[in-house]
Amino acid sequence: MNHSHLPIIKLAFNHTLPILAGFTFLGVAYGIYMHSLGFAPIFASLMSAFIFAGSMEFIAGSLLLGVFSPLSAFILTLMINARHLFYGISMLEEFKRVGIKKYYLIFGMCDETFVINKTATVPSDIDKGWFMFYVTLLNHCYWVCGATLGGISGNYITFNTLGLSFVMTALFVVIFVDNWMKENNHLPSIIGLMTSLICLIMFGTKSFILPTMIIILVIFIVFKSPLEAKVRESQ
Repeated sequence: MNHSHLPIIKLAFNHTLPILAGFTFLGVAYGIYMHSLGFAPIFASLMSAFIFAGSMEFIAGSLLLGVFSPLSAFILTLMINARHLFYGISMLEEFKRVGIKKYYLIFGMCDETFVINKTATVPSDIDKGWFMFYVTLLNHCYWVCGATLGGISGNYITFNTLGLSFVMTALFVVIFVDNWMKENNHLPSIIGLMTSLICLIMFGTKSFILPTMIIILVIFIVFKSPLEAKVRESQ
Protein backbone atom coordinates (compact mmCIF):
# COMPACT_ATOMS: atom_id res chain seq x y z
CA MET A 1 0.00 0.00 0.00
CA ASN A 2 1.16 3.50 -0.78
CA HIS A 3 2.39 4.97 2.53
CA SER A 4 0.99 8.37 1.53
CA HIS A 5 -2.47 6.88 1.99
CA LEU A 6 -1.88 5.82 5.60
CA PRO A 7 -2.74 9.24 7.12
CA ILE A 8 -5.93 9.30 5.02
CA ILE A 9 -6.91 5.81 6.18
CA LYS A 10 -6.18 6.74 9.78
CA LEU A 11 -8.34 9.86 9.53
CA ALA A 12 -11.15 7.91 7.86
CA PHE A 13 -10.93 5.21 10.53
CA ASN A 14 -11.17 7.77 13.33
CA HIS A 15 -14.31 9.23 11.76
CA THR A 16 -15.88 5.79 11.27
CA LEU A 17 -15.19 4.34 14.72
CA PRO A 18 -18.81 4.91 15.90
CA ILE A 19 -20.00 3.22 12.70
CA LEU A 20 -17.77 0.22 13.45
CA ALA A 21 -19.67 -0.41 16.68
CA GLY A 22 -23.12 0.12 15.17
CA PHE A 23 -22.54 -1.83 11.95
CA THR A 24 -20.92 -4.73 13.77
CA PHE A 25 -23.90 -5.21 16.07
CA LEU A 26 -26.48 -4.77 13.33
CA GLY A 27 -24.46 -6.86 10.88
CA VAL A 28 -24.27 -9.71 13.37
CA ALA A 29 -28.03 -9.43 13.93
CA TYR A 30 -28.56 -9.55 10.16
CA GLY A 31 -26.33 -12.61 9.79
CA ILE A 32 -28.20 -14.41 12.57
CA TYR A 33 -31.51 -13.40 11.02
CA MET A 34 -30.48 -14.85 7.65
CA HIS A 35 -29.42 -18.03 9.40
CA SER A 36 -32.80 -18.23 11.11
CA LEU A 37 -34.43 -18.14 7.65
CA GLY A 38 -32.40 -21.16 6.65
CA PHE A 39 -29.69 -19.49 4.54
CA ALA A 40 -26.05 -20.60 4.66
CA PRO A 41 -23.54 -18.02 6.02
CA ILE A 42 -22.27 -17.27 2.50
CA PHE A 43 -25.62 -15.69 1.64
CA ALA A 44 -25.34 -13.12 4.44
CA SER A 45 -21.79 -12.31 3.32
CA LEU A 46 -22.62 -11.95 -0.37
CA MET A 47 -25.82 -10.00 0.16
CA SER A 48 -24.13 -7.58 2.56
CA ALA A 49 -21.26 -7.12 0.09
CA PHE A 50 -23.28 -6.67 -3.12
CA ILE A 51 -26.59 -5.22 -1.90
CA PHE A 52 -25.26 -3.14 1.00
CA ALA A 53 -28.63 -1.54 1.70
CA GLY A 54 -29.14 -1.97 5.44
CA SER A 55 -32.81 -2.51 6.22
CA MET A 56 -33.47 -3.61 2.65
CA GLU A 57 -31.21 -6.61 3.21
CA PHE A 58 -33.42 -7.79 6.06
CA ILE A 59 -36.45 -7.51 3.78
CA ALA A 60 -34.59 -9.20 0.90
CA GLY A 61 -34.17 -12.31 3.02
CA SER A 62 -37.96 -12.62 3.33
CA LEU A 63 -38.49 -11.78 -0.33
CA LEU A 64 -36.21 -14.65 -1.37
CA LEU A 65 -38.50 -17.06 0.47
CA GLY A 66 -41.73 -15.61 -0.93
CA VAL A 67 -43.45 -15.63 -4.30
CA PHE A 68 -41.23 -14.27 -7.10
CA SER A 69 -42.41 -10.74 -7.84
CA PRO A 70 -39.65 -8.52 -9.25
CA LEU A 71 -41.96 -5.52 -9.73
CA SER A 72 -43.07 -5.58 -6.10
CA ALA A 73 -39.46 -5.97 -4.97
CA PHE A 74 -38.42 -3.00 -7.14
CA ILE A 75 -41.18 -0.72 -5.81
CA LEU A 76 -40.50 -1.76 -2.22
CA THR A 77 -36.77 -1.10 -2.64
CA LEU A 78 -37.44 2.29 -4.23
CA MET A 79 -39.74 3.31 -1.37
CA ILE A 80 -37.31 2.24 1.34
CA ASN A 81 -34.21 3.77 -0.24
CA ALA A 82 -35.71 6.80 -2.00
CA ARG A 83 -33.83 9.11 0.37
CA HIS A 84 -30.59 8.11 -1.40
CA LEU A 85 -31.74 10.12 -4.42
CA PHE A 86 -31.41 13.26 -2.32
CA TYR A 87 -28.08 12.13 -0.88
CA GLY A 88 -26.78 11.73 -4.42
CA ILE A 89 -28.03 15.14 -5.54
CA SER A 90 -26.31 16.86 -2.63
CA MET A 91 -23.03 15.05 -3.39
CA LEU A 92 -22.91 15.78 -7.13
CA GLU A 93 -20.28 18.51 -6.86
CA GLU A 94 -18.12 16.40 -4.54
CA PHE A 95 -18.22 13.38 -6.84
CA LYS A 96 -17.29 15.39 -9.94
CA ARG A 97 -13.80 15.89 -8.54
CA VAL A 98 -12.90 12.31 -7.52
CA GLY A 99 -12.47 10.61 -10.89
CA ILE A 100 -13.17 6.91 -11.26
CA LYS A 101 -13.63 6.54 -7.48
CA LYS A 102 -17.09 8.07 -7.85
CA TYR A 103 -18.53 4.76 -9.08
CA TYR A 104 -17.69 2.99 -5.84
CA LEU A 105 -18.73 6.05 -3.80
CA ILE A 106 -22.14 5.97 -5.48
CA PHE A 107 -22.56 2.24 -4.85
CA GLY A 108 -21.30 2.40 -1.26
CA MET A 109 -23.27 5.44 -0.13
CA CYS A 110 -25.37 4.75 2.95
CA ASP A 111 -26.85 7.03 5.60
CA GLU A 112 -23.81 6.93 7.87
CA THR A 113 -21.26 7.30 5.06
CA PHE A 114 -23.19 10.21 3.59
CA VAL A 115 -23.24 12.06 6.92
CA ILE A 116 -19.49 11.66 7.45
CA ASN A 117 -18.47 12.51 3.89
CA LYS A 118 -20.79 15.50 3.80
CA THR A 119 -19.95 17.02 7.19
CA ALA A 120 -16.38 15.97 8.01
CA THR A 121 -13.76 18.71 8.10
CA VAL A 122 -10.80 17.35 6.11
CA PRO A 123 -7.34 18.97 6.56
CA SER A 124 -5.94 20.74 3.51
CA ASP A 125 -3.13 18.19 3.15
CA ILE A 126 -5.60 15.30 2.89
CA ASP A 127 -7.15 14.41 -0.46
CA LYS A 128 -10.93 14.65 0.06
CA GLY A 129 -11.65 12.12 -2.70
CA TRP A 130 -9.51 9.43 -1.10
CA PHE A 131 -10.88 10.30 2.34
CA MET A 132 -14.45 9.71 1.10
CA PHE A 133 -13.33 6.51 -0.61
CA TYR A 134 -11.82 5.05 2.55
CA VAL A 135 -14.76 6.14 4.72
CA THR A 136 -17.04 4.30 2.28
CA LEU A 137 -14.78 1.25 2.10
CA LEU A 138 -14.36 0.96 5.88
CA ASN A 139 -18.09 1.23 6.54
CA HIS A 140 -18.73 -1.35 3.83
CA CYS A 141 -16.20 -3.70 5.42
CA TYR A 142 -17.69 -3.24 8.90
CA TRP A 143 -21.09 -4.30 7.63
CA VAL A 144 -19.80 -7.28 5.63
CA CYS A 145 -17.66 -8.51 8.54
CA GLY A 146 -20.54 -8.18 11.00
CA ALA A 147 -22.94 -10.03 8.70
CA THR A 148 -20.39 -12.77 8.06
CA LEU A 149 -19.73 -13.18 11.78
CA GLY A 150 -23.45 -13.34 12.47
CA GLY A 151 -24.04 -15.88 9.71
CA ILE A 152 -21.25 -18.14 10.96
CA SER A 153 -22.20 -17.84 14.62
CA GLY A 154 -25.93 -18.29 13.96
CA ASN A 155 -25.73 -21.93 15.05
CA TYR A 156 -24.31 -21.00 18.42
CA ILE A 157 -25.71 -17.58 19.36
CA THR A 158 -29.35 -16.67 19.81
CA PHE A 159 -30.58 -13.45 21.33
CA ASN A 160 -33.53 -11.10 21.14
CA THR A 161 -32.64 -8.31 18.71
CA LEU A 162 -35.66 -6.21 19.67
CA GLY A 163 -34.51 -2.61 20.10
CA LEU A 164 -31.08 -3.21 18.61
CA SER A 165 -31.84 -0.93 15.68
CA PHE A 166 -31.89 2.01 18.12
CA VAL A 167 -28.09 1.81 18.03
CA MET A 168 -28.14 3.59 14.69
CA THR A 169 -30.63 6.20 15.92
CA ALA A 170 -28.32 6.97 18.83
CA LEU A 171 -25.41 7.12 16.41
CA PHE A 172 -27.13 9.77 14.29
CA VAL A 173 -27.90 11.81 17.40
CA VAL A 174 -24.21 11.76 18.34
CA ILE A 175 -23.16 12.78 14.80
CA PHE A 176 -25.75 15.57 14.76
CA VAL A 177 -24.66 16.93 18.15
CA ASP A 178 -21.01 16.83 17.07
CA ASN A 179 -21.82 18.70 13.86
CA TRP A 180 -23.95 21.21 15.79
CA MET A 181 -21.03 22.00 18.08
CA LYS A 182 -18.77 22.66 15.07
CA GLU A 183 -21.24 24.98 13.33
CA ASN A 184 -20.98 28.75 13.57
CA ASN A 185 -24.48 29.11 12.20
CA HIS A 186 -27.19 26.64 13.20
CA LEU A 187 -29.82 27.78 10.68
CA PRO A 188 -29.45 24.76 8.29
CA SER A 189 -29.66 22.35 11.24
CA ILE A 190 -32.68 24.14 12.68
CA ILE A 191 -34.42 24.00 9.30
CA GLY A 192 -33.76 20.26 9.16
CA LEU A 193 -35.04 19.70 12.70
CA MET A 194 -38.19 21.78 12.28
CA THR A 195 -39.01 20.25 8.90
CA SER A 196 -38.55 16.74 10.30
CA LEU A 197 -40.75 17.50 13.30
CA ILE A 198 -43.56 18.96 11.19
CA CYS A 199 -43.46 16.04 8.74
CA LEU A 200 -43.36 13.56 11.62
CA ILE A 201 -46.57 15.07 13.03
CA MET A 202 -48.25 15.23 9.63
CA PHE A 203 -47.21 11.90 8.08
CA GLY A 204 -46.37 9.65 11.04
CA THR A 205 -43.25 7.67 11.91
CA LYS A 206 -43.41 5.33 8.90
CA SER A 207 -43.88 7.89 6.14
CA PHE A 208 -42.21 11.14 7.18
CA ILE A 209 -38.67 10.63 5.82
CA LEU A 210 -39.39 11.06 2.10
CA PRO A 211 -41.50 14.25 2.39
CA THR A 212 -38.95 15.64 4.85
CA MET A 213 -36.13 15.13 2.36
CA ILE A 214 -38.16 16.69 -0.46
CA ILE A 215 -39.11 19.78 1.58
CA ILE A 216 -35.56 20.29 2.88
CA LEU A 217 -34.19 19.96 -0.66
CA VAL A 218 -36.69 22.51 -2.00
CA ILE A 219 -35.92 24.95 0.82
CA PHE A 220 -32.17 24.72 0.26
CA ILE A 221 -32.56 25.14 -3.51
CA VAL A 222 -34.99 28.07 -3.35
CA PHE A 223 -33.20 29.87 -0.52
CA LYS A 224 -29.66 28.81 -1.40
CA SER A 225 -28.21 32.31 -1.78
CA PRO A 226 -29.60 33.87 1.45
CA LEU A 227 -28.72 30.74 3.45
CA GLU A 228 -25.15 30.76 2.15
CA ALA A 229 -24.91 34.46 2.95
CA LYS A 230 -26.08 33.84 6.53
CA VAL A 231 -23.49 31.06 6.97
CA ARG A 232 -20.69 33.27 5.59
CA GLU A 233 -21.66 36.11 7.93
CA SER A 234 -21.30 33.84 10.95
CA GLN A 235 -17.83 32.60 9.98
